[in-house]
Amino acid sequence: MPLTREQVQHIAELAKLKLTDAEIEKMTAQLSAILDHAARLNELDTDMIPPTASVVPLQNVMRADEVAPSMPRADVLANAPDKDSQGEFFKVNAILRE
Repeated sequence: MPLTREQVQHIAELAKLKLTDAEIEKMTAQLSAILDHAARLNELDTDMIPPTASVVPLQNVMRADEVAPSMPRADVLANAPDKDSQGEFFKVNAILRE
């Protein structure tokens, strides 16, 4: 399905692209080739092929969620830039302003 120069200019305008004359000529040939390829794919008989959402089998790549002991609070807060007076919590500046 060959595209015309005007159609390619219209597509470029919709995509907010500013193309030179040489780029328009190049895109006319390339977009026409893409549409020809899509038209050839539409000729295939796919009635006996079931629709698929994915061609690769799905598998979970996450590790199992298991309970494990955490680091001691003193070790976690050892490098904190600011903590409360009892040394139990991180202190951070407020990010919301009224």
